[in-house]
Amino acid sequence: MLADTQRRTLASQAARFALVGVLGAVIDFSVYQLALHLGLWVHAARAVSFVCGTTAAYALNRRWAFQVPGGARRAAGYAMLYSSAFFVIMGVNALALTLLPPAWWTVPVAWLLSQGLGTTCNFVLLRTVVFRSPPDRPPPRG
Repeated sequence: MLADTQRRTLASQAARFALVGVLGAVIDFSVYQLALHLGLWVHAARAVSFVCGTTAAYALNRRWAFQVPGGARRAAGYAMLYSSAFFVIMGVNALALTLLPPAWWTVPVAWLLSQGLGTTCNFVLLRTVVFRSPPDRPPPRG
């Protein structure tokens, strides 16, 4: 069972992560729509939009949502996580585009499905692996 402090910390991190996620999603979707409008191939547009949204989210998540210092190790962990997420998101987006009927809403729904799955997985892995705070150490004895 989580203690009250841990529960509040988790809730606070989740709320800040959600706000960062909304901003990252707005950037991602805006770039996606712009790239499609400019005639970019749908999968290339999704890749470019993902990179733009992810870059913004890294800076905000590290500094504000999880409030941890930066560093090469953390940045590398984030890059590895999001590289894996990239393939999941691209796969879900492509699968949705294939399975959904052709309609005006197909592209936005495919984006939303891929973004939702990626965001859920990323919160869990960011919190438990990449932006995990070091454990509190007991004071030295003596």
